[in-house]
Amino acid sequence: MKTVSATNQLPLKRNPFKWLFWVIIIVIMFIWAFAGIPFHGLQDSAAEVSKSIVSGIFHPDWAYVYDGSGEDLVGLTLQTLAMAFLGTFISAILSVPFAFWAARKGHSKVHMRSTSGKLVLTLIRTFPEIVLAIMFIKAVGPGSFAGVLAVSIHSIGMLGKLFSESIENMDGGPAEALTSSGSSHSQTLIFATLPTVMPEFLSYTLYRFEIAVRSASILGMVGAGGIGTPLLFAIQTRSWSRVGIILIGIIITVTLIDFISGSIRKRLV
Repeated sequence: MKTVSATNQLPLKRNPFKWLFWVIIIVIMFIWAFAGIPFHGLQDSAAEVSKSIVSGIFHPDWAYVYDGSGEDLVGLTLQTLAMAFLGTFISAILSVPFAFWAARKGHSKVHMRSTSGKLVLTLIRTFPEIVLAIMFIKAVGPGSFAGVLAVSIHSIGMLGKLFSESIENMDGGPAEALTSSGSSHSQTLIFATLPTVMPEFLSYTLYRFEIAVRSASILGMVGAGGIGTPLLFAIQTRSWSRVGIILIGIIITVTLIDFISGSIRKRLV
């Protein structure tokens, strides 16, 4: 007859004050965060400016949509999409070797190759795209080329991290089967590893493209091309109807990209 120990019959005791401790910690963090944000009240023109922006959105400058100059909303939106696409395409290719460098194999806690790869990807992600854009503008001059470089470099850090996690979590059965049958390392990589992780690679690339479209819309504010440049100029000159049509264009573009990319990613994964 199977006996049950007395320790298994005793109910687990929970500390009733544990939840109170975490509540106090969260409250302290909120107080500390709000205390570090200086607030001097709203400006006298805040209501007027807000009213002008809303009026501009509801009364946009439709003549700016397309005038054939290439500097209109359609032309600069296409330039923004081109920047995002090219930057994401370049980063998706360059991220693959970084991903294999950073991917951890086996169950070892210390892996110098993987640790160094993850460190490099972390350092790349440290610099925001707008900071990279300013740096590249100083190096190659203002324009969309600086924006493409900023998007591609920053995306390497993000995609490399996501790709490496896909490699670490992939099903190793096909690769082990080819290895046991005598296939070389390159054959295993081409016929087993890459086909296994490719759907997730494509899904992450599409997701990154969605983010790149938003980023490319802002980089123009520092001179890196795209729709951000006329948006900044319109805000500075208080041309709220121009601001309205540009914001509407950005909203429509981002929404369509999100919908199309989301539909494709559902089919891939």
